Amino acid sequence: MRDALIFLNITMNSIPKLDHLNTGMANIADAIHRTPLLFSHTISDIVGQPVILKFENLQKTGSFKVRGALNSIVSLDDNTRKRGVITTSAGNHAQAVAWAANRAGTCATVVMPAHASESKIRASKKYGAEVILKDTVFDAFDLSLELAKKNKLNFIHPFDDPITIAGQGTIGIEIIEEIPNVENVIVPIGGGGLISGIALAIANLAPSARVFGVEPYGASAMRQSLDKGRAIHLNAIDTVADGLGAPMAGELNFKIVQNHVEDVVLVSDDEIRQAMRFVLDHTKTLAEPAGVATIAALLKKKIDIKKGPVVAIISGGNVDLEMLPDLFATTQST
Repeated sequence: MRDALIFLNITMNSIPKLDHLNTGMANIADAIHRTPLLFSHTISDIVGQPVILKFENLQKTGSFKVRGALNSIVSLDDNTRKRGVITTSAGNHAQAVAWAANRAGTCATVVMPAHASESKIRASKKYGAEVILKDTVFDAFDLSLELAKKNKLNFIHPFDDPITIAGQGTIGIEIIEEIPNVENVIVPIGGGGLISGIALAIANLAPSARVFGVEPYGASAMRQSLDKGRAIHLNAIDTVADGLGAPMAGELNFKIVQNHVEDVVLVSDDEIRQAMRFVLDHTKTLAEPAGVATIAALLKKKIDIKKGPVVAIISGGNVDLEMLPDLFATTQST
């Protein structure tokens, strides 16, 4: 735990360095899965370059989020951690914080929007968290910050925090260790924590490679932020990919994306649904809508791929099974 104290000297506005990502890896490596990187013949044929999929849907709690959540919680000093933690999330980060808090021996409160997936609410409770529901994701964010201050709980930010970013960046380290000649890395974007961490790892370990982000049209905070030159808040969110429905682009995340990401492209909900069916058909893997945004972008050739290996992140697999008929009702195989 001594190395984790490095993080305590990072301010909210500080960009993590490679040492911080390596410390994050040391913090969490014995607790999480090193998820597989598997070659896809079918997508490679479509794209015209070798495509390797990183299956973070097979991660503990069903998504990459556990990396940042656990790194954040174990990096707290003992007294702070004992008071408990709180967060806000549409689901994946909520589950991750609940699981990580339970592992670290502390209590967690998660504030979720009322429209959150029933399966993600149940899972968060099962992992031991107290779950509070609010009308919207915006209301949930506000209440979690209010309760953190009132009850002296540590707020575990879902994306806009250097310790969270460093935890997510461990995915980038794993990619480079296994595919050192990678030239393209495709990452889904919600608030920007995942792409921030991966982009920093790639910039340090494989600077010739390019990182691309993918967002839904109905939750395009990062794309709009890049267009306007500043991190923006959305007035509304409308996408089937609830895991990418962050109400804003993180300030720190925006700075990192602006400096280290080649481009951010947009996909439609129908393209995401088609990608879900495609991934199920061709990899026998059920991924959630947010998890396949990268595949949607590749299938529709929305990214200017550089010649060489492509790694696409499948970020989560927490699908509400009761919603599958609706998700697949209007889609056809690509």
